[in-house]
Amino acid sequence: MIDRERVLAVLSRRFPEAAVAQLAGAANAIVGLPDEWEDVSDREEQFGYHYSAHCSDLCYLAQQAERGEQFRIYRRRPSRLR
Repeated sequence: MIDRERVLAVLSRRFPEAAVAQLAGAANAIVGLPDEWEDVSDREEQFGYHYSAHCSDLCYLAQQAERGEQFRIYRRRPSRLR
């Protein structure tokens, strides 16, 4: 679970000129992300892609991955209204 107060503190420091209502709205949206998005990073083997020796010449993400960066991949949860 995401700590709303911590998110609000980070946003306040990062955007000191923002109105309180804007910060609160952003914090609420961030805290609500797990309800809308699902982390599927652990399903990498199911993505159906293959590595190309030339990919890192063209692809920013491949370049970053070769440098040791880590990525999280999310997918939007199905809407409850559908």
